[in-house]
Amino acid sequence: MTSLEIAIKMETDAVDFYEACAARVGHPVGRKMFLSVAADEKRHISYVSQLIEGMDFKPQDITPMQNIKTVFEQNREAMEQKLSATRDELEAFKIALQMEKDGFDFYEKAALLAGSDKEKALFIRLAQEEREHYRIFDNTLNYLKDTGLWFMWEERAIYEGG
Repeated sequence: MTSLEIAIKMETDAVDFYEACAARVGHPVGRKMFLSVAADEKRHISYVSQLIEGMDFKPQDITPMQNIKTVFEQNREAMEQKLSATRDELEAFKIALQMEKDGFDFYEKAALLAGSDKEKALFIRLAQEEREHYRIFDNTLNYLKDTGLWFMWEERAIYEGG
């Protein structure tokens, strides 16, 4: 199996997992977050497929973090309500973290071994986006585990003297 074929499989598995998580998450913002990341993974499949078909992949000028910020901005009222997560939901975020870590590790290695400049550029882009997904899930998990700490961490009160 080539790196591109493995990438398609990884991204397809991620879409399936994130869509299943979205169906089970109780909070509407959490649901939208999982669906947003699933949409990113579908976009990744499109990039890889374009390269497999001999075309140049055409990355869109959006980032996962921009998408998530939009989700949160559009749902500000819902975010003001404390999210209460079940053990299953927390476990889903932990699994998502591991999936994203495995993803960016794989893409970084694949970039080093890439057979062409196009492949290398694709894998570098995918590694960057998977790192953003990791940060999104890590931040969300931290919020769910300890809201007070999350706000302090987000606002950097200790480090910046605020």
